[in-house]
Amino acid sequence: MAGAGGIRLSNVSKAFVARGKTIEALRDVSLTCEPGSFTALLGPSGCGKSTILRLALGLEHADGGRVEIGGQTSEKATASGLTGVAFQDSALLPWRNVEDNISLPLDILKRDRREYSAKIAELIQLVGLKGFEKSLPGELSGGMRQRVAIARSLVTEPGVLFLDEPFGALDQILRRQMNIELQRIWTETRCTALLVTHGIDEAVFLADRVAVMRSRPGRVASMIEIPFSRPRSPDLFSDPVFHKLCDGIAEVLHGG
Repeated sequence: MAGAGGIRLSNVSKAFVARGKTIEALRDVSLTCEPGSFTALLGPSGCGKSTILRLALGLEHADGGRVEIGGQTSEKATASGLTGVAFQDSALLPWRNVEDNISLPLDILKRDRREYSAKIAELIQLVGLKGFEKSLPGELSGGMRQRVAIARSLVTEPGVLFLDEPFGALDQILRRQMNIELQRIWTETRCTALLVTHGIDEAVFLADRVAVMRSRPGRVASMIEIPFSRPRSPDLFSDPVFHKLCDGIAEVLHGG
């Protein structure tokens, strides 16, 4: 199902009421992610990045505008297994081993796990966890737990993958290693990916395009095309052109 669904937000607005005060999380946001593309949402805390993901997953409803995933509502896309998601917290169930945690979306969607046994084995191989099938989360490192979370997000063979700061809790060295691994995994699946991140270098290394957001209210301030060909080598992190692009995005991010 790789690349089977695109993401389209059209003039989307969303506000929340907290302590009697209305907070405008998003105003008139439009964003299109073509099938098979990798887009990063970059911006300061409170700019609405995670709100966009929650709307796309059907966990929140827009006050205005339209949200479509694969040409259907976000609720229908999620219910059909078209979407997968990995958060900063791997949120693994501590009493379930690696195989059982990966199969959790199948249980939620009431699918026969036996039909996915080969897929689960393939994903364990893909994320580099062969030999740890029966391990519990408490027996795994932080990076390994995130690998399980990514495998879990892919078990329904989603056309669209949402990533909400999936490596935000990892140290810089491990985070960079996981960026390289995520690129490899995405290259093999070619699903449409939308990554929320605070890391400029992470966004530039992984994405085809970077949407830079501003807050108060949340909006897309700039869309930046990333010129580097794939696959991207770890050497890219030390490339002067890479650093110049990151510096330019930082200026946009901070209102320069």
